[in-house]
Amino acid sequence: MITDLYPVCENEKNTPRTLWDFVESWRNSGHRVSVIKPNFILNSFVRKKPFYKSGEYEDVLNLNFWLPFMGNFSRYKKSDDAIYIAHMPSGILFADRMGVPFVAGIHQSDIDVLTKPLYKFYFGKRLLKALRNSRAIACRSFVLKKKLLGLYPEFESKTFVCPSGIDEEKIIQKEFKPLSEKIKVLTVARFKKRKNIDKVIEAVKSLESFELTVVGDGENKKYLENLASNCKKITFTGTLSNDEVLEKMRSSDIFILPSVNETFGMVYLEAMASGCVTVGTIDDGVDGIIKNGENGFLIKSETDEIKNILNYIKNADEDSLKALHEKSFSTICNYTKQKCCEEYLQQILRFCKDLTTS
Repeated sequence: MITDLYPVCENEKNTPRTLWDFVESWRNSGHRVSVIKPNFILNSFVRKKPFYKSGEYEDVLNLNFWLPFMGNFSRYKKSDDAIYIAHMPSGILFADRMGVPFVAGIHQSDIDVLTKPLYKFYFGKRLLKALRNSRAIACRSFVLKKKLLGLYPEFESKTFVCPSGIDEEKIIQKEFKPLSEKIKVLTVARFKKRKNIDKVIEAVKSLESFELTVVGDGENKKYLENLASNCKKITFTGTLSNDEVLEKMRSSDIFILPSVNETFGMVYLEAMASGCVTVGTIDDGVDGIIKNGENGFLIKSETDEIKNILNYIKNADEDSLKALHEKSFSTICNYTKQKCCEEYLQQILRFCKDLTTS
């Protein structure tokens, strides 16, 4: 695995563990997996990531670069029978420079490099060349696959989706109950502008019969708290542990996060696994797993849309909500960590079968 989206240390904060989950699952299945973490130093400081010196940290080789991957790549040991899986622009460019056969894992960051003027100017051509050289392209969501093929339909035959899955023990078969007079709404996120939590607050403030719990922290904390000031039906909890978040989800009726530019969004799967009516953003992260009106709802990230969907759920008949509840549960049972990791590996082997003897 070649990527900068990987924790060097077990207790590292602010680094998603989704790729770590794939690696650990494959190891648990008996495969030997090592990790190279190419790190553009300036990016570490801009994004406030933990910084580590170049070197080996147990099973992770951390490599720092002052300039984006400029240097002699032939010195890195290659294996003729290894399968290289490269995620994020850093990993994909690194693998391509190594000259090894690789599968490219696409995140929202890769779409940004291919479309946003500044990124595209510096890295766009290099990333496109690397994608053309790849054995296959694994998109982290159905939406990202749609975006990529909208830009480059030539990749259709070698592109597939590799979503993350949820720990099976987090899935509960929550008994369906009709909504009460006070409907409990929950949102969980880092307080960033693109999460659009302010729009959820504005919507709930103007509606009757709803109570909102906001879980998280971040740069927009004061702004959001001021926006909700003097509104007793909105509560902020601060940051909670994952177990505490799941407990909140299980006691809530609706989970909503109208976030944009998400690569995937594990929090939506956790909400579905906890029995919430789950609301995400159309044409973003979890779209494709959530199907609007079938197992959850998809909306545009606008205050009026949030108000409309909350009122729609409030006024929906009991049979419709029960059917949605059951469909949501059956969906999440197909997105366990074990199933998703195994499916990703099988897709990789399909495109790289000449590199393996088993």
